[in-house]
Amino acid sequence: MVDSEGSRAVELDIGGKLRVFDIDDPKLPDWIDEAALTSGNFPYKKKLKSEDYDDELTALQIELVKAQISMRQTGQRIMALFEGRDAAGKGGSIFSIHSALNPRYARVVALTKPTETEAGQWYFQRYVTHFPTKGEMVLFDRSWYNRAGVEPVMGFCSPEEHKHFLRVVPSFEQLIVDDKIHFFKFWLNIGREMQLKRFHDRRHNPLKTWKLSPMDIAALTKWKDYTQMRDLMIEKTHTKFAPWTVVRANDKRRARLNIIRHILLTIEYDGKDKKAIGEIDNKILSFGAEDL
Repeated sequence: MVDSEGSRAVELDIGGKLRVFDIDDPKLPDWIDEAALTSGNFPYKKKLKSEDYDDELTALQIELVKAQISMRQTGQRIMALFEGRDAAGKGGSIFSIHSALNPRYARVVALTKPTETEAGQWYFQRYVTHFPTKGEMVLFDRSWYNRAGVEPVMGFCSPEEHKHFLRVVPSFEQLIVDDKIHFFKFWLNIGREMQLKRFHDRRHNPLKTWKLSPMDIAALTKWKDYTQMRDLMIEKTHTKFAPWTVVRANDKRRARLNIIRHILLTIEYDGKDKKAIGEIDNKILSFGAEDL
């Protein structure tokens, strides 16, 4: 993927047509720019207008604050996992929820590579220590589902470990739900051209270069491998008690609004204003693999 002159150009199969993508080229290829928003069968040809987004987000964040106050009084617990390909918009979706809340009772968990000690523990152990206490919300920016995607694709776990994970994780999540934690699993789905567009933006925007990791570069040619692992993950771990909520996330604005709406419509809290929350856009949010 890196030639003798250091160029990171790679030939990709995009919709059955071979394309060359060089992430170091400052100019975004026209074929990416033109196809990005509607890639992956995204249902809208234009992004939601920023002014509409701002107004709707403010209304939803007011409801989130009301929900948090009620949670503190009732002792409810919320835990949400945000999964998806690199550049799917997980961090921004989490920020849209977390930014308006009291940070003492709303935490973001984004774990780094396991330490030697953690690698020798029960696989779920380092995640369990971050679970919410009464009145608290915890948002996982990636989670134990690393073992269903990046680890098997990049060779960080054995096929046996991957298979074992898929077999036991429903039982693990049943324990979470049985303990009366409000449990959400979000898969943010984007098209390939949109991912390439966001990678390119990260590479050439000085404020975003930290977001582009060597793992992102290595994953450029592994789109089909990640797709296969994603489909298997949802097949094995989408359950009635802990379903996957699939979010079509080429438009980050629509994705964030519908994620928040889903959380607010699912939980009960004092002063809930369903008119302010609005209705779920079923073109953006669905359950299981029906829209993948």
